[in-house]
Amino acid sequence: MTVLNVAVIGFGLAGAVFHAPLIAAEPRMRLAAVVTSSAERADRARAEHPQAGVFTTVDDLLSGGTDLDLVVVATPNRTHAPLARRMLAAGLPVVVDKPFALTAAEGESVIAVAREAGLLLTVFQNRRWDSDFRTARQLIETGALGQVWRFESRFERWRPRPKGGWRELGGAEEGAGILYDLGSHLIDQALTLFGPVAEVYCELDARRPGVRADDDAFLALTHSGGVRSQLWMSAVAAQLGPRLRVLGSERAYVCYGLDPQEAALRAGRRPGDGQPWGRVDPEQWGLLGTDGELAPAPSAPGAYPDFYAGVAAALLDGAAPPVDPADAVATLRIIERARDSARAR
Repeated sequence: MTVLNVAVIGFGLAGAVFHAPLIAAEPRMRLAAVVTSSAERADRARAEHPQAGVFTTVDDLLSGGTDLDLVVVATPNRTHAPLARRMLAAGLPVVVDKPFALTAAEGESVIAVAREAGLLLTVFQNRRWDSDFRTARQLIETGALGQVWRFESRFERWRPRPKGGWRELGGAEEGAGILYDLGSHLIDQALTLFGPVAEVYCELDARRPGVRADDDAFLALTHSGGVRSQLWMSAVAAQLGPRLRVLGSERAYVCYGLDPQEAALRAGRRPGDGQPWGRVDPEQWGLLGTDGELAPAPSAPGAYPDFYAGVAAALLDGAAPPVDPADAVATLRIIERARDSARAR
C-alpha cells in the first residue's frame, strides 16, 4: 500500500491537536515532518510522533532531504496564503487550515498557483464533519423538516478574561478576531447547506477590555434561494444558546452542545483507538418535531478522519478534494462583505 509522507508546518493547537493526530490515524499517510520554531512544541512533537523529523524553519524542511508528498499549513492566519504558494511552487500538494487566506483575492491567487502547477490544494474545513452539522444536513436533504426557512448556528464561549496573543490583540491584517476564526466555520456550513448569498448584515464588537480584535459577532445571511442564516460567534456568552436551530415548514431541529471530537483530541484520544469515534450519547441528541410532538433525533457520529481519508483518495485515487478551495474563497467574500456591513452600521 502506498503511504504518503506528510509535513505539518506549525505545531500549535491546529497542528498538534487536529492535524497531526488525524494524519497519524489515516492508514495511507505517515507524519514524516513537523516544523515549529518553539523548543517546547518541538519536544512535544518528538514525544508524540517519534517517527517524524522536527525542523525549526521551512527552509530547513525543504533542504532537509525529507521525501514529502503533502504539506499542511497550520500556522498563524496571515502566513497561510504565502506559505501555501511557497509549498506549491516547491512542487508539493497543500492542505491549508482555515481561514484559507486573509482576502478572497489572496485565496484566488493561491488557487491559480495550484492550478498552474497541477497540484492538489484543499482547505481544512473540519466542521463539515461535526456530528451536529452532519445530522442537520441529513435531515435537510431527506426532507424531514420540509422546506427550510431559517438556519441558526452558534459557536459561543464564556471567556471574560482575554488570553492575549495575536488572535485577540491583532487586527484584520493578521486575520485576528472571531469572525475569521469561528466565522470561517459557520459561514462555510451555511454556504454548504444553502448555497450563494444575496444579502449580508453583520455586527462586530470588541467587548473585553484591552482586546483589539472582534470577540462578539452576529451575521445574518439571505441566501439566493430564500433561506435565512443567522450566525452567532462570541467569547462573551455567559449562557450558551443552541448549537443549531433549523426551522422548516413541517418540523424543526434543535441541538445543544459541541461535537465531541475536539474534546477527545485534546484529551489525547485518537481515531481507531478501540473506542467509538465521534459518538454522541443519546441523552445529548437533538430534538426533531414541533412543540408538543418532539422526539430525539439520533446524531450521526462526527467524522473528522474522513477529511484526511479524502485527501489520500484525491492524491492516490484521483478523487475530488474533500473541500474545494473555491468554497473557502466564497467564505472569504462573505467575511469581507460582513466587515463592510459592520463598518457601515
